[in-house]
Amino acid sequence: MSMKAGDVYRRTMQFCWLKLLVGIAHIVVAGILFAILAGLSVLFKSQGVSVIMFIIWLSLLGIINFIFKHYLGYLLKAGHVAVIACSFRDGQTPEDPFRTGVRMVKQRFATTNVYFVIDKLVAGAVKQLQNAFGKLTNMLGGVPGIDAINKLGKMFIDISLGYVDECCLGYTFYNDKQNVYKSAADGVVIYAQNWKTLLKSAAVTMFVVLLAIVVVTIVAMLFFGVIFRLTGFTTEGSGIVGFVLGLLTAFSVKYAFIDTWIMVKMMSSYMAVAPTTQITFDLYGKMRGMSSKFGELMKKAGNEPAPAPQTVQPVTIPQTEIPTPPSLDTVTCPQCGATLAPEVKFCGKCGTRISHN
Repeated sequence: MSMKAGDVYRRTMQFCWLKLLVGIAHIVVAGILFAILAGLSVLFKSQGVSVIMFIIWLSLLGIINFIFKHYLGYLLKAGHVAVIACSFRDGQTPEDPFRTGVRMVKQRFATTNVYFVIDKLVAGAVKQLQNAFGKLTNMLGGVPGIDAINKLGKMFIDISLGYVDECCLGYTFYNDKQNVYKSAADGVVIYAQNWKTLLKSAAVTMFVVLLAIVVVTIVAMLFFGVIFRLTGFTTEGSGIVGFVLGLLTAFSVKYAFIDTWIMVKMMSSYMAVAPTTQITFDLYGKMRGMSSKFGELMKKAGNEPAPAPQTVQPVTIPQTEIPTPPSLDTVTCPQCGATLAPEVKFCGKCGTRISHN
């Protein structure tokens, strides 16, 4: 029984609160650093020193952001993606989503570095494909006012499909019977073959994201403005500090709840088409030409496209087949047991590379 996006979102809410906790810790550390540097600037009683301390604070914020979002955030995202993908595949969510997600990530990727590499390659490939799709609108370049429409359309595609890399990574958990790099490459191909459908499913994403950012940011800034006024902290530069802390708060809430909801919705649409998508090997070759990152992903997967197009199934689905009479010249697929012609390099049923010794 397939699960609905709302059910998956509620049952994996544990990840949302953990993401919010990471965001709050980020804000607290930023606040403590600002208090320390502001105290040092007061001791010197110099406007120049205050400016230098403020620049140091902004620089430290970048380092903190990298640690909290690009390390802890990556691991949380990976575990959440794993649980979401398997929830849609199995029709049920684990009792302890967090522990299950951590275990799945360790089993699938072995080390954090492997996940980082695949995540970067998938995100880069998806971005390059989006740019290639976006160039299709340039055909109408001579129409008055079309440039503005093109820019709006590109922004729409970038925001709406900004969560597709999570879907492609989710496929590595959804189809966990093969090499993780190969599964990731298949996930990108599934996206490329269904990009129009996924774009339609993400039609409201851009508006939800932009509206949510505006509303949450305004509320957060008002909150810090009131706090500063009540505590008497109205010194020079307090407005900028309130603005920065308001942005951090807004993006923490967006990252924890809004982004997660959109990710679940996108993965729901993606997983609905993934099992029935027919992948052809000529598409792998075309995508190599469109995306260098996809080429790197395929290279790490250790696969090469077959010389002649063959239809394969990314996920094994029971189907009626006409049995092939066995002969002395046939070979058997080591993965699914299908009987194949002696000259084939890939199984026409499951896509496994056939080794001829």
